[in-house]
Amino acid sequence: MNSFSGSASTALALIASLDPMLLSIVGRSLAVSSVACALACGLGLVLGAWLGVARFRARGAVLMLLNTMLALPSVVVGLLVYLLLSHSGPLGFLGWLFSFKAMVLAQAVLVLPVVTALTRQVVDDAEREHGEQLQSLGAGALLRSLLLAWDERYALLTVLLAAFGRAISEVGAVMIVGGNIDGFTRVMTTAIALETSKGDLPLALALGLILLSVVLALHVGISLLRRWHLHFEGGAATPLLAA
Repeated sequence: MNSFSGSASTALALIASLDPMLLSIVGRSLAVSSVACALACGLGLVLGAWLGVARFRARGAVLMLLNTMLALPSVVVGLLVYLLLSHSGPLGFLGWLFSFKAMVLAQAVLVLPVVTALTRQVVDDAEREHGEQLQSLGAGALLRSLLLAWDERYALLTVLLAAFGRAISEVGAVMIVGGNIDGFTRVMTTAIALETSKGDLPLALALGLILLSVVLALHVGISLLRRWHLHFEGGAATPLLAA
């Protein structure tokens, strides 16, 4: 087995040389997570914004279920999606199992509760501050949810970045539904697990460094967005609802 210093040196060389296999895995991982987040955020933002404003009898139970899904293990999500896409499953006719589409679906299902719950909280807080004002102007629940979501758009951008970070660092679900097929469904997290078990530490370490860099960049982006938002609110710009 290579020493840590030797593995780290080789890993950095792989990154510096833009190794084709490395780039292929990184590109596929970014593509899967980007598409999954786009799908999950498109639905989660609307659903979460509506839940933040709507008041109905079963709302407490829905929110409890939503919060429970936040802690749903990724392997359980992978198993459920696998059963749906298997030949005997209700979506087996699609033929998506062990494909790019299956991994996108698994990550979208995993990220959707995160986006919905965080959006719901942001819009719910805004509803308590500005809901009565909008309601007095005749805005219904759906219109209020959209207006409040737009007013909190900077906070929701951090939700999107957090969702992408959750998706790209996931391993269990994509391993189950994607199969970790070389050149087709192998992404950074599954490749790290495989290469480590094989003893190919340089490639695993190179992928790990890139994954850490992506996650770090996301956290830096979230921090900068928050600071910019605070500066924006404190400046001359006027929020929508205060206009």
